[in-house]
Order: sequence, then C-alpha cells, then structure tokens
Amino acid sequence: MADTTGNLSDTGTPRTSSWRHIGPGIVVAATGVGAGDLVATLIAGANFGYTLLWAAVIGCLVKISLAEAAGRWHLATGRTLFDGWASLGPWTTWFFAVYVVVWGFVYGAAAMSSSALPLQALFPDVMDLKWWGVACGVVGLVFVWFNKYAVFEKVMTVLVGVMFVVTVYLAVRVTPNLGDAFAGLLPVLPDEKDSVLNTLGLIGGVGGTITLAAYGYWVNAKGWTGTGWMKVMRLDNRVAYATTGVFVVAMLFVGAEMLHAAHLAIASGDQGLVQLSDILADEYGTATAKFFLIGFFAASFTSLIGVWHGVSLMFADFVARLRAGTRAATAEKVASGARERSWPFRAYLLWLTFPPIALLFQGQPFRLVIVYGVLGAAFMPFLALTLVWLLNSARTPREWRNGHLSNGMLAVAGLLFLVLCVKQVWDQPWSEFF
Repeated sequence: MADTTGNLSDTGTPRTSSWRHIGPGIVVAATGVGAGDLVATLIAGANFGYTLLWAAVIGCLVKISLAEAAGRWHLATGRTLFDGWASLGPWTTWFFAVYVVVWGFVYGAAAMSSSALPLQALFPDVMDLKWWGVACGVVGLVFVWFNKYAVFEKVMTVLVGVMFVVTVYLAVRVTPNLGDAFAGLLPVLPDEKDSVLNTLGLIGGVGGTITLAAYGYWVNAKGWTGTGWMKVMRLDNRVAYATTGVFVVAMLFVGAEMLHAAHLAIASGDQGLVQLSDILADEYGTATAKFFLIGFFAASFTSLIGVWHGVSLMFADFVARLRAGTRAATAEKVASGARERSWPFRAYLLWLTFPPIALLFQGQPFRLVIVYGVLGAAFMPFLALTLVWLLNSARTPREWRNGHLSNGMLAVAGLLFLVLCVKQVWDQPWSEFF
C-alpha cells in the first residue's frame, strides 16, 4: 500500500498509533452495551447509590483485557479466533456450533423486541410492538446484507454519538453528587444479602457478550492484519471501553440521583427503560423523555446490527474452516471482505432474523430459554480461559504471548465469569425442565 497520508509505512501499517484509525473499538462498545446493560446499571444505582461505581469501572477494565487478547491473537498469528479454538480440540467446535445456533435463535427475538420498545413508546399509535420488532429485524438484515464493514462502522459511530450525547446529558441533568461519586470508587460492598453476587454481576455485565470475541474479526475487517497494527488496536480498544465507561457511569449517576434518592424502583429488563422515560417526563418534561427514548433506541439497535454483522462474520469463518481446513481461517480472508459476501454469512443473518420472529408472536419456549441461559453464561468463561490457553502456548509468537498483567486480568475474568456461570446454571428451574 502506498503511503498517501504520511501516516502509513510502505507496508501499509501505521508509523504511530493515531486517533484517525479508531473504529472497531467503537463498534464493539456500541454492540456490547445494550439496553440490558443500561438497565442493570440503573438498578445498581437505584439500589446502592454510588457504592458500586468501582465495580462498573473494574468491569470495563476486565473487558479491555478480553478484547485486547482477542485482537492480539488475530494480529500476532494471522489466524482467526475460531481457528485458534479449533486447535484446542474438537470440543470447542461442538460447543460453538450448539451455542451459535441456540443463542442466535433466542437472541434474535430479544434484540428485535428491545429495539421495538422505544419506537413504540415514541410512536404509540403507529403499530403493535411485535410489528415494530419485525421491522427492526428486517431493517437490520437489509442494512448488513447490502453494506460492507466500512459503511457499517460509520453508521455505528453515528449511533454511538447519539448514545454518548443522551447519556452524558442525563447525567449532567440529574446533578450528580460528585463527592459521593468519588467515594464510590473505593471498593466497598453494600451491606445487603447477596451483595457479593450482585457486585460480580455488575462487573460481568458491562458490555460482556460474544461481541468481545467478534472484536478480532472487526479488527481484520477494518483492514488491520499483522503486528504493525498492534499499537493502533490497543489504542482503539482503550477508547472502546473508555466510551463504555462513560455510558455506564452516566446511567449509574441517573439511577443514584433519580431512583435511589426518591426510593423509586424500575423493572429489570428492557421495560425498565420505558419506565424511566415516564419518570423523566414527570421530572423534566416530555422533550427530555423523548430524547432519552432516542438514546434507548440507539443502544438497542446498535446491539442488533452489531450482532447481525459480527456473529455472522464469526459463523462464516466457522463454516469456512470446517469446509476447507486451517488455510481458510486467516485474517487476510476476513480483511478481504470475502466473509461478508459468503453464503454462510448471509445464511446466519437470515437465521438471526426470520425464525426468531415466531418467538415474537408465540412467546419463547421454556426449555429453549433455559438452554439459551446456560449457553450464554458458559460462553464468557469459555472465551476467557481459551484465550489464556492460546496466548501462553507456542501457537502465539513468543513476543506477543501474555505477560503477567494480561494473565492476571484474563484469570480474574475467567474466574469471575465462571462464578456467574455456576450461579446462573444453579438458578435455572431445572425441576420444571424435565
């Protein structure tokens, strides 16, 4: 690649890390922070005030280490993450195959419903919630189907800008108590039952989804291949989770000031954000409530199209490796755009969109939801522990293997998600399953 900007070397890699190159991090931040994360943070603020602010910050640091490790694997080895998993044994292929089918089916319905809620609240007389959900799913499908990564990234950046403005505006509007907020950075547990598990749940829930694994694929889709992009990737990743931190801290401020101080409660799940819009309307007027609903839609729809693109990219790589072996699972293949034009990419897009529509109209099957919950809980410890394995082995060039800090952070992440996984599996109503 010729050096036409003064920022690239003759090999096409950057001479220095630059803000000009930021992109995949914005995508992973936007996709990872959905309506569910915002509600969880609001409820933490409502229940505990600023006490768990430190936990939200640690959650961002944990995700930085996971995403950096995924991106480092892609750049250091020239191989995709699924190729790395496959090298650990056939059990990883079986786990991913079951996970991606069941998870995608249930998540598709959840993402469409989440995006539909703010639209129905903004336009209550237009159509039913279910049809809003169908519309969101189909629009997401058409957008990802006909646009490549570059356009996808630009749209995600615009929607992140909307989320940023809305959340920061609300945080300023509720006039946070900065003294209490700074005190909340001290690691203190609330004096309540299950406070440890609630705290771990908040740490683990800050943008923690399969999109962390998709980060390496987006790094390659951006055109970054080879270790020359390592500094840029690390800057990009830090920007991603600094942005995530702003979203989370802002919503915790809102929960602490509006809900905790007034002893108000909201429902868990996406419906809680609709309730918050009603509270905002009473407190600050209809315009502020509508502004918030626009931000709610941006958060939900970025998660939808982010998964539609990122997980479809992973699925396409999964199928390519099964069909052609290791030689197909390379970073260059992802960077070329071949994955986005492939039939497995588009087949998974269809899987995410049309079968889940049935769940919008019929309700989610009980047993399937339990399996979905267990697989979803198992994925994050799977990601953390396999990254530790891959990045400490001869599969990774020695220069780019884990140091003590990376190993420590990934070990903490693995243990954290393992505890949360065990708790979620334990809490499932197994007696009703059989």
